[in-house]
Amino acid sequence: MNITQTQVSMTAHPSLISGGTLHRRYSVDYTPAVSATDIGLLDEPIQNDILAALPEDELAFLLPHLELVHLPFDKELYEYGAKLTHVYFPTTAVVALLYVLADGDVTEIGVTGHEGLLGISAVIGERALGTAMVQCAGDAYKLKASVLKEAYAKCGKLQQILMRYTQALFAQMAQNSVCGRHYSIDQQLSRWLLDRLDRLHCNEIKVTQEMIANMLGVRRESVTEAAGKLQHEGLIQYKRGNITMLDREGLEMHAGECYRVSKQEFEQILSTAMAR
Repeated sequence: MNITQTQVSMTAHPSLISGGTLHRRYSVDYTPAVSATDIGLLDEPIQNDILAALPEDELAFLLPHLELVHLPFDKELYEYGAKLTHVYFPTTAVVALLYVLADGDVTEIGVTGHEGLLGISAVIGERALGTAMVQCAGDAYKLKASVLKEAYAKCGKLQQILMRYTQALFAQMAQNSVCGRHYSIDQQLSRWLLDRLDRLHCNEIKVTQEMIANMLGVRRESVTEAAGKLQHEGLIQYKRGNITMLDREGLEMHAGECYRVSKQEFEQILSTAMAR
């Protein structure tokens, strides 16, 4: 299964966005859904890290129930407090976990890509702990929450991985909270960009200042100033809503612990659980 990484647009209409393409052109809704067994998933490299880490017998239990779906930009997968009927294992999509205030303002509390799972709270309850919104269009495997619960009860390795993943996700949320209080906006912007580029495996992203401001919970003018500072220091190139990373090492250094600690902790927590 060849997945072609192309430039990810976060501002274009969803029908024009090209994330990963899987042998066919998708419409902007969730169809067509493809059974994992239909595409010979056992014989192909698996694009989601959690699924890839499962032993063959546990993966075989899930295969008949996995559906390959396209997640268009700005699609809300579920909202806070909603009953979770399905979970998602992203492959090329990037999804933000949001906290939505009563007045409609939002703040990003986490981000999930090919390394994770959306709807993890389904294994311990039925309600979503946040709102999940697609930020970078792409693909994911969709699974009924009831099947995940059954697999969680039967499959020891899956249970171990999901417990560690939950720990890693809470660590990411805690670090995001710390960064929002103790780091400058340009440092937060640096981390925000790195978090997405890590999951897209590219150096370029299209994004509006308004979106970044909403995700960071700051004024749009502050994002303009922060992006200008990063560009002046030669770390990024920002033009017409298109951001290109020019100096990754420099951007990581500028982000400081805001990015490094979160990334290291996330990787350390999952490394043992993911090892086959």
